[in-house]
Amino acid sequence: MYDKNKGFEYEKIAERYLLKNQYTIIERNFISKFGEIDIIAKKDGRLHFIEVKGRKNLSFGYPREAVTWAKQKKLISAAKYYFMLIGKDDMPCQFDIIEIIMENKEINMIENAF
Repeated sequence: MYDKNKGFEYEKIAERYLLKNQYTIIERNFISKFGEIDIIAKKDGRLHFIEVKGRKNLSFGYPREAVTWAKQKKLISAAKYYFMLIGKDDMPCQFDIIEIIMENKEINMIENAF
């Protein structure tokens, strides 16, 4: 079951991680009819569409495993819509996952995840 407060906590941890690693946060929780993008960030002229997933421990597998093909498809559609809104479609971009495992305070950024 999804706990919105936990999701918010994971996203704040991810934001701190990104800022510490010289990313600029452009959008938080970008919502479109296609779905939500947790974080849109920029670094070195490239947009990063970032899905944040967290788990208390690994009892149910790695958080990244929750980013299914269907979820990826929604994220790609939402990113296309975002580009349409900002009027740019030639900016380099990539899709990343930040997974957070609370048990051992582990943060992994999977760049170019899909």
